[in-house]
Amino acid sequence: MVSENQDPNIRILCRRLQIIKNESGLQWLIGSPFFPRHTIISTFRCIHSTSSNPLSPDFSKESDDIRTLLPKGFEVIGALIVEKDCNFDKIAGQAINAACNLRKSLSSDENLGNLELIGAVVDLNNAKDVRFFVSKDGKLGSLQSVSSIIYEDKPEKYIWERGCLLRCALHVKLPLYYNTSSPNDVHEIYMRTAEAVASKFKDPQVTCLIEALDETSSGAIVLRGSDLNTYSSNSSSELKDSDMKALLCSYFFSTSKDITSFSSIEENADKIQVSFLLNKSINSAKPSAPIAEYYPATQETELLVIGHKLDVLCYAAKDLSLAYSVSKLVIPALLDQLHSMRKVIMPDLLKGHPELHPYHFLPPGLLHPITVLYELSYGETELKQVETRRSLHLRLGLPFDRPLLRISNAIDLVGKKNTGSSVKKGSLLKDVHLGIPCSGVSGGVSSLVQGSYEYYHYLHEGLDDSGWGCAYRSLQTIISWFKLQNYTSIDVPSHREIQQALVEIGDKDPSFIGSREWIGAIELSFVLDKLIGVSCKIINVRSGAELPEKCRELALHFENQGTPVMIGGGVLAYTLLGVDYNDATGDCAFLILDPHYTGNDDIKKIVNGGWCGWKKAVDSKGKHFFLHDKFYNLLLPQRPNMV
Repeated sequence: MVSENQDPNIRILCRRLQIIKNESGLQWLIGSPFFPRHTIISTFRCIHSTSSNPLSPDFSKESDDIRTLLPKGFEVIGALIVEKDCNFDKIAGQAINAACNLRKSLSSDENLGNLELIGAVVDLNNAKDVRFFVSKDGKLGSLQSVSSIIYEDKPEKYIWERGCLLRCALHVKLPLYYNTSSPNDVHEIYMRTAEAVASKFKDPQVTCLIEALDETSSGAIVLRGSDLNTYSSNSSSELKDSDMKALLCSYFFSTSKDITSFSSIEENADKIQVSFLLNKSINSAKPSAPIAEYYPATQETELLVIGHKLDVLCYAAKDLSLAYSVSKLVIPALLDQLHSMRKVIMPDLLKGHPELHPYHFLPPGLLHPITVLYELSYGETELKQVETRRSLHLRLGLPFDRPLLRISNAIDLVGKKNTGSSVKKGSLLKDVHLGIPCSGVSGGVSSLVQGSYEYYHYLHEGLDDSGWGCAYRSLQTIISWFKLQNYTSIDVPSHREIQQALVEIGDKDPSFIGSREWIGAIELSFVLDKLIGVSCKIINVRSGAELPEKCRELALHFENQGTPVMIGGGVLAYTLLGVDYNDATGDCAFLILDPHYTGNDDIKKIVNGGWCGWKKAVDSKGKHFFLHDKFYNLLLPQRPNMV
C-alpha cells in the first residue's frame, strides 16, 4: 500500500542513472551516510543472479564484488529495476527487498540503522520515466511514492567540498609452517594466521600515523590503539560525540580547494594518508634481557610465505573525527580486503597462489573511486584479465571499446607515474585546441577529438625535419592519443623508428632508414597497424575543393571514434581535430593542428598564429586552405574494440 504522505526528496548526483538499456535488469543505488538521506551518488549493475531471471540476485556473489569495489564511506541505499509492463508498486517493493537483503549480506552488524531504502522503477515501454519510492527499514507496508527529484548541477563539487579520501597501504607477510606429511593443514594455518593479523588492529600497542598527502599541509597526528577502540557502534549519537572530542579530518585542510571545474581526484580531492605501526618494545617495570626460545619441529616442515599488499581508500566527511574515521572506516576496509584476498587465494594455496594487487580507478561518469583486485600473474592482454575487465565494464555501464580499467588508468595519489626513468625531460603541450575561438559556422555542430593528445611539430627534440617531417609529426600526435587513452604502452616512436617499422614490413628498402623521404597516409596506416595494432579507414578525394563534402562523414568519425585524423595533400600533412558542420546549409570548418610550426611551445603564440585553429575551405578573403589542384588522403584511425 502506497502512502500519500508528503514526499521526501530524492537527490541525484550521478549524471547517468539508468545504465541498463533495452532489457530487464537490476541496478544497485549507491549513497553515503555522510550525505542527506535519499542522495544517489552512483549506480552498479547487478551481474550475478541465482537463475536466468536477472531480477533474482545472487547476494553472496554480489556482496563479495561490491565489498571489494565500493570504498568505505559509500553504501547501498536502494535498487532500480528495469522491467517491461510492470506494476510500479510491486516492482518497487522487489527493488527495496533486494537492496535490504544485499545490505544484510554486506554488513556483519545486525543493526543496519534506521535507513529509508529507495526503490526505483523504469518501464521499458517508457524508459525516460523513472518512478521512485522509499520504504523505512525495507518494510514494504510503509512504501511511499516520491515525486520531488533534485538533480545536482555540480556533483563533483558537492562530494569533494563535503568530504575527503583516506588512504592506507599496508604490506602484510604471513609465514605458514606446515607438516609436509599433512599439506592440507596449511589452509587452517593460513586462516589462523590471517585472523591473528586482523586482531593486531585492535591491539592497544598499535600506533596510527595520520598525515595529509599534500606536502603543504599541517604535520602528522599520532593515534594510539586506545584512541581507536573507544567506539562500539555506528550510532549517530556516538558519531556526534566523537566529533566534539577529537581532531577532525578537516584539521589537515586549512584552505578549501577550488573545485568548480573538477579535473581529477589527484588534483582536486583532499587526501589523508594513514599508516599503521606496532610497538614491539613494551615498557617493563623490571629490567630484562631479550629472550629467544627454541621450538624444534618433530617432523619435516615446510615454510610458505604469503604476501598481501593491502591498499584501501575510504571516504569521510571533513567534520568527522580522525579516530572515528580510522576505527570505523579504514580498519574495516583493511579487514574486508584481507578477507577478499584470502577467499581468492585459499583454493590454490599450495599450487602457486595468485599474486593479487589492489588498484583504484575513477572511470568517466563515476563520481567516486572504486577498488579492483587484479591478479598480476596474468598479463593485461590475457583472456582472464580481459574477462575480469569486461565484467567490470558491464557492472559500471562503461563502453566495451575503451580501456578504462587498465593498470595505467589507476588513480595515482602519490605521484608514482611521474617518477619513472621513461618520462621525457621536456613535457609536450597537450590539448592545445581547448579554449580557442569559435569556428564562425552559423548554426553548426562541433564534433571534436575525444580525449587527450600531445602536440608534435617541426624541430621537436632537436631534430630539424622542416620540409619533410610533417606526416611523421602528425603520426606522432596520433600515437600519443592512443598512448594517453591507454590503448598502448609503447613510447611515441621517433622518425627513425617509424622508418624502421616500414622497412620491417617490406614497404621500404633498408636505405630508407635515416633518410628525409616523405611518407603519406598509406605509410601511416602501415605503421599504426605494425606498432600498436590499430586499423585505419582511408578517404580519398581528387581535389581539396571536395573536402567540405566529407564533413558529415568526418563528424560521424569524431562522434563515434574520436581519434585525431591525418590529412595529406601534395607535400603537406595536417592533423585534424574536429569539424564544425551545419547540415542544413553545408557550411563547415576544420579544426587543424599544424605540424609545420617551428617555434617554442608557447600556447598563446601557437593559437594566435593560427597553428591550431578553425580553417574554412575558403576564408573571408577568398583564399583556399585546401589546394584545388591536389588530391588528398584522409587517414581515420579506428578505436580497437577492447577493454
